[in-house]
Amino acid sequence: MDSSASADHTRLLDLHREAVTLFGSRVHAIRPDQWDLPTPCAEWTVRDLVNHLAVEQLWVPPLVAEGRTIAEVGDAFDGDVLGDDPVDVWETALSAAVAAFAAPGALDGTVELSYGRTPAPAYCSQMMADAVVHSWDLSRAIGADERLPDALVDAAAREFGGYADQLPRSLFDAPLAVSEGAGAQARLLAMLGRAA
Repeated sequence: MDSSASADHTRLLDLHREAVTLFGSRVHAIRPDQWDLPTPCAEWTVRDLVNHLAVEQLWVPPLVAEGRTIAEVGDAFDGDVLGDDPVDVWETALSAAVAAFAAPGALDGTVELSYGRTPAPAYCSQMMADAVVHSWDLSRAIGADERLPDALVDAAAREFGGYADQLPRSLFDAPLAVSEGAGAQARLLAMLGRAA
């Protein structure tokens, strides 16, 4: 791998780690009485949203580190994985995903996703962008600080920019119009059907 690709991988790993850490900071801020609150994701409670992100992180080690397919993993992560200690499950899932992506050579390969073989960096970028937007969702739901770091907003906008209109409407509403002077975060959220 040339030095340019290595630098790109390092930057991507940093962005993914920052995004899941941001989401995790919001998970730690959830009060006991907030787990059943609604979120900007249609039909998802706070618990559903945290479960979704935890499941996404749990998929990373088998797909990236072990080279397994979705079919081979099967239904291991179906349903509610959070159990009686959602915060601990989140932290375990986050640590495993970060470690799997950061393992030597992990971003040099491909992973088998539902739509076919995908370069590992593209998968990591998707996971990063999803964590960024859902950090805002969780913040909105629990009344936490909704500001997202500029670097994460820019990276998520680059990731979603090519296919935002193809995202499942169960998670992302149709894009919204924004004013000409809207900031980067407002434009990202609007791209994904969220009003800032």
